[in-house]
This record gives sequence, structure tokens and C-alpha cells, in this order.
Amino acid sequence: MERRIQKLLIANRGEIAVRIIRAAHDSGIPSVAIYSDGDRNALHASMADEAYSLVGLTAGETYLNIEKIIRIAQKSGADAIHPGYGFLAENADFARAVIDSNMVWVGPSPEAIEVLGDKISARQIAEKVGAPLAPGTKEPVKSAKEVLDFVGQHGLPVAIKAAYGGGGRGIKVAREGDDVAELFESATREAIQAFGRGECFVEKYLDKPRHVETQCLADNYGNVVVVSTRDCSVQRRHQKLVEEAPAPFISEEQTTQLYEASKNILKQAGYSGAGTCEFLIGADGTISFLEVNTRLQVEHPVSEEVTGLDLVREQLRIAEGGKIEYPDPEVKGHSFEFRINGEDPGRDFMPTPGKIQSIQQPSGPGIRFDSGVKSGDTVSGNFDSMLAKLIVTGEDREQALQRARRALDEIQIHGLPTVIPFHRLLVNEPSFTAEGADFSVFTRWVETEWTNEIEPWAGIAEFDDAETLSEVTVEVDGQLVSVSLPSRMLGEGVNYGKPPRRKQSHQQTSHSGIKGNLVFAPMQSNVVKIAVKDGDHVNEGDLLLVLEAMKMEQPVTAHRSGKISGMTLEPGATLSAGTKILEIED
Repeated sequence: MERRIQKLLIANRGEIAVRIIRAAHDSGIPSVAIYSDGDRNALHASMADEAYSLVGLTAGETYLNIEKIIRIAQKSGADAIHPGYGFLAENADFARAVIDSNMVWVGPSPEAIEVLGDKISARQIAEKVGAPLAPGTKEPVKSAKEVLDFVGQHGLPVAIKAAYGGGGRGIKVAREGDDVAELFESATREAIQAFGRGECFVEKYLDKPRHVETQCLADNYGNVVVVSTRDCSVQRRHQKLVEEAPAPFISEEQTTQLYEASKNILKQAGYSGAGTCEFLIGADGTISFLEVNTRLQVEHPVSEEVTGLDLVREQLRIAEGGKIEYPDPEVKGHSFEFRINGEDPGRDFMPTPGKIQSIQQPSGPGIRFDSGVKSGDTVSGNFDSMLAKLIVTGEDREQALQRARRALDEIQIHGLPTVIPFHRLLVNEPSFTAEGADFSVFTRWVETEWTNEIEPWAGIAEFDDAETLSEVTVEVDGQLVSVSLPSRMLGEGVNYGKPPRRKQSHQQTSHSGIKGNLVFAPMQSNVVKIAVKDGDHVNEGDLLLVLEAMKMEQPVTAHRSGKISGMTLEPGATLSAGTKILEIED
């Protein structure tokens, strides 16, 4: 049944929301943005036709709060919700809440989200349709002992993966038996924090695998097409840094296998909308189904660039009841996407929030720049680290690489470290360019093969804290109206100036978070686990605590042997960059 969308609420933020707002505008559909307190001045909030506050700072208070989002949608008069990609995009309860509120849900059915979002049932579907698979558990594991039992049968390495995870979060790879307990605990903890559920399953991890996926579209009439393949092998912490379409250096036979498996899985699940089927390809050419992401993904622009399709507009059209009346699109040219993350590659890609002083965007033939930030914005530690995406397209892979080198030289971002120095090296790296050598990158190539000689960022991060708001009631034309004002304006001695800026001081800490015997917080972060207490003796390399920033866990280990003193933190504590954590005494 066809139902035209009259007004669309975007349940997301940043470049994701900006991308969807633009597609809605192109389609003649008014858009509604939502924003956290820290996103009040964000680009997506200003670009939409309307914008409403979620009141709060953290993801749990804002973009993950289903009741708030539904209430705002109803208040705004929106008759459809697009979840974006991330947050609630793969949440079946959210999809049901939207549908039950008589709004159009721009995504697959709740039932399809559940059956494919659960990696166990997705694997069962893959088995049923004959998709290629590596050995794995059929049910979630309940303890580290069960993981070790699986290792005893299938060997190492193994992947411990959140059953309801995605985006590289809630996945840990154990290469040593002694690491299993800690990694099982970490995967479970990440899964609960990111997805609200902690179930994990175990799968044999292929040796030096490439990460290859298919971008798919399906309608409500049983039609499924594969838009393109993509290679997403350049990763750190199992999260992507670079993607390209079509996936290079795979055979026709492998491509056919990927296309057929993807279509069969989605048809079996009764899928509709945009989705991604992910696979691993081992060094020996073995293909193994990994998972289905029941949403559009960050890397969708490269598939758009090599086919001419607007995937977001296709999502909207399918949600309105439109049919897919075309075959698998013909792929022309080659496209790369470079994720521009707020991380310091010179410190092992440490997430580093801060204020963007200026952005100089690249331009010229084949250049697309998708961003959700602008000069003057403060990048918070409450959300992921991606600032923008640089998409570069050419008539073939060689030309796309040539253009990428130019574009990466042109782009300049000041105020906080980014991964751009890594990208500039990568596009000249023989393992990646495959000039005079085989294409030899794989999912852990960055951690295990690449020699990191990038110097740590030498700048000083600045922050503009989100202001605290207070609600007051005023009279407008004889009617009482509640408005929110900065709390500083309501106290005595009103100050209309900007709130004070905080700077990370080099006098407080070195960039490594270490100065002599002292250990400092290397970035703005939250404490999620403490492994030591005062009086404990530790050896160099022992785990001290685990911090979380930008949706990524970062272990902090001892830089020397000695006795712990000055540890007063508790899990849940929020730390500024440079905060003293503890001392390791002789």
C-alpha cells in the first residue's frame, strides 16, 4: 500500500542527519531534526525545516530515548521517521513504536530487524539458504568457559561478538587463551552499553581476512537487488577507516557468490529497504558470511558514486510503497571513502574530542565531502569520533587514487587531531595501492603489519562546555509559555559572555597520559572498569582501568612496575583530558 510521506523526522545526528535532510529536501519532504544539549548549534539542527530539543547530553538521555523521540514526532506533526544509521536504526522496539504510532517507518520490518539483527538467527538463515559460513556457536555463550570450550574444538583465533551489535562495536578477537576471559567481559560490557543487550556468540576468526560487503535494496514485493560490492578491510579496533566500491581484486566467481548469498538471505528474512550483507574473505579465498546490518551504512556513498543511485531517496520511496523495477545496477568507475575521525593516529588512534578551529574542504573533479560539523563546533566525547567523510571517485581505481592523494593534501582541519595523516600515507602504501605488489591489507593490517611512524599530535585541545539550561515561564500575548535559558543568565550578576573554555594543558600531562610515575587521562572519557586499587603491585603492561570515549573502549595499562597509590575513581566517573588517575610508586 502506498502512503506519501508528508513530514520526516530524522532520529539521528551529525553527518547522518545532514545526509537524510538533504535527501528529504530533494524529494520535497519537510524535515524535522532532534538535538541533544551539546548539539544545539549543530549543522543538522540548523539545516532542517524544524528542530526540537531532546534535553540531555548523553546518548541514553537523547538519541536512544524512544519515548522522547516519538513524543517530538507527534508534536511536530511528522508522519514518518528515518532512524539514520546507528543509535536506534537496528532497534525493533523503536520500529514497532513508530508503526504503532501510525507513522511510516523508513526501514525494514521489526521482524526482519530481529531475525537479522540477532547474529544467531541470522546465521541460521544463512545456513538455511546455503550461504558460506565459518564455524560458530548456534546459541549465545554464557561464560568465558564456553568460549574456551569452543577454542578447544576449533582453535584460535576466535571472534567474540555481540549478538545485537554492529558497526564494529561489541566484537573482540581472542588470539591467546589467556585473553578470553577479559575479552568476553569487555565484549559483553560494550554490547550492553551500546545496544542494551549483552548476549554474545563465538565464531572462528579467519586468518588475515578481507572485509567485503554488499549494498542491497529490497522492496515490499519480494524484489532484491545488489547495488555494489565494497571492500572495508582497512580498520582499527574492528571499525572501518576506508571503504571502496566495487571491492577490488576479487574474482567473478566470488562476486557471484556474494550476490547470490546476499539476495537469498534477505529474501528468506522478508527484508525491505536498504541493508548490508557483510562477509569475510580469508587469505585462501574462503568466503564466510559475517552479519547483516539492517540499515543504511556510513559507507553508502561509494555505492552511490559508482551507480548513480541516491540510496536515501530509494529508502524513502520504498517506505512509501514503491517497487524496485530495475536489475542489479551496472557499476561504473571506482570510489573511495575516507572517514575523517577525531582520533590521533600517532597515539594508536586514540579518540580525542575537542573544538574544531577551522575546516578547509577539498574540491575538484570526483570529490564529495559529507560532513556534519563546521568550524567552531566542539566534538564531544559522548558520541562517535567521525567528523566527516571524504568520497573520491574516478573512472578506475588508479585515477581515484590519484584524485585521493590530491584531495587529502588539500583538506585541512585544525583544533584537534584527525586520522588524515594516516590516510595520506595509506594512498601511497604498496599494500593498499597494489602497485607492483599484491593487495594485501586485511582487517588487522593496521595493528599487525603497518609500521606507524606518525608523530603524536602536538596541539592543545579546547572545549566549549555545553551550557546548563533552566526552564522559566514567561507571558507572551497573554499566554504562558515555557522557555529554556542558560542558567548563568538567571543568577545574580548576569554574565552575557561566552562560558569559559577549557584547555588541555601540556603542563598537566604528556600526550601519552604519563609523566614520571603519574598516569593521567589521555582524553576526555568515562571510566567503565577499574582493575586495581591502592596498595596493589602491578607489572609493566598490566591493565589499570578501561576508559570509554566516542563509543570506543580504551584500556590503560601500567607503563612501569610498582605499587598503586592515589586511585580514588569509581566506574561511571567522567574525566577531562589531563585528569590525574593514579601513581605507580617504586
